[in-house]
Amino acid sequence: MSTATLDCIVIGTGPGGEGAAMKLAKSGLRVAVVEAHTSVGGGCTHWGTIPSKALRHSIEMLADYRRNPLFQRTRSQLEVEFPDLLRAADGVINDQVRTRYRYYQRNRVRVVFGRARFVDPHRILVERPNGGSEELAAHHFVIATGSRPYHPPDIDFDHPRILDSDTILRLQHTPRSITIYGAGVIGCEYASIMSNLDVKVNLVNTRDRLLSFLDDEITDALSYHLRSGGVVIRNDEAYTAVEPTDDGVVLHCRSGKKLKTEVLLWANGRTGNSHDMGLEEIGLVPNGRGQLEVDARHRTALPHIYAVGDLVGPPALASASYDQGRFVGALIADGESDWSLIEEFPTGIYTVPEISSIGRTERELTARQVPYEVAEADFKSIARAQITGRTVGMLKILFHRETLAILGIHCFGAGAAEIVHIGQAIMSQKGPANSLRYFTETTFNYPTMAEAYRVAALNGLNRLF
Repeated sequence: MSTATLDCIVIGTGPGGEGAAMKLAKSGLRVAVVEAHTSVGGGCTHWGTIPSKALRHSIEMLADYRRNPLFQRTRSQLEVEFPDLLRAADGVINDQVRTRYRYYQRNRVRVVFGRARFVDPHRILVERPNGGSEELAAHHFVIATGSRPYHPPDIDFDHPRILDSDTILRLQHTPRSITIYGAGVIGCEYASIMSNLDVKVNLVNTRDRLLSFLDDEITDALSYHLRSGGVVIRNDEAYTAVEPTDDGVVLHCRSGKKLKTEVLLWANGRTGNSHDMGLEEIGLVPNGRGQLEVDARHRTALPHIYAVGDLVGPPALASASYDQGRFVGALIADGESDWSLIEEFPTGIYTVPEISSIGRTERELTARQVPYEVAEADFKSIARAQITGRTVGMLKILFHRETLAILGIHCFGAGAAEIVHIGQAIMSQKGPANSLRYFTETTFNYPTMAEAYRVAALNGLNRLF
């Protein structure tokens, strides 16, 4: 066993860990990353963002094919199964792993594969997959171990018909029916994927409406399009038992309903990956969801140990995690950062059609008694949408009636996660530079989806009196 002393050790190679390691390495510090799995990228690359979004892209291409009149004669000849979609995602995952491993090599960051456990506040023991071990020491640590699906103790996740968002990626057939318990982002995304494969879907929501943190009009549109695709949405439900049988799974609800489908996908909550790391022994006690508490600088109770990403809870987005990692890297390297983490970050939800939003909702503005107005553009009137056939959706801008400052942007439809960034750039400007008039006084390429901003802005200004 050898001991090496480093400036910083990063535990985890997902977005948060990678962001920290790259910033530290470019600042000239001696850095190593520890990865518990056999390749870099973390849950984001292997079980979360990348595979699920690759699946969704394939589904969107399939939907385009089905509705395109050019292919109506061959439409019935195309049969796509869930494993076919998974194989398409494998190529993206492999490309991502190779790309990210090159980042570590190019920046001379040592990658150590194995499970890390703290021996004391400045040392970890890395147990390698082959049975060997190595002790590493550092002045600072960044814990970026991510999260995993939450498993209630009364549910048998070893049963082949009971899946979570990780194990569904090993499904070797297309089920004829599925119950998805949990209608958060993951649940809604998989409901879209499965319904577009002509799978009968029950989407069980523990709340009174889907994705209640979004604008009501957007969630209403999502509910409508899921239902029009055959998804049965059950709101305000809670389970009492999950009963696997030889030919399916029965979900027993508190309301007395019983839902039987071929498989069940549990998509209700996640747990931080803080187990078996020796954290309690050094005075860091995770909460009931396995998450670590941090301050505004992402320091734990031990100020030389930082935590980022899903391990610290919301927003639990790959994009935000990467920024947190870079921010922490700057604090360790320089003592300060010349930029700060933004409070207003966009949310991207890859349903079909997709959703993205940033800023306030109508509900929030009304509660705060802010005088706002709505600017809208329906995609069905946008030339680019008509050309592509993706006419479902809308862009909605909330702006202040007096100052015209943009207060919120909500988009539903193809390309929503890209479109929102145009508005984000203007919304983030200070003072009068944040104005709805920007979109009426600039020129957009034609035909583009970005033109929806001009159409919406003119619509909003016409509402004023």
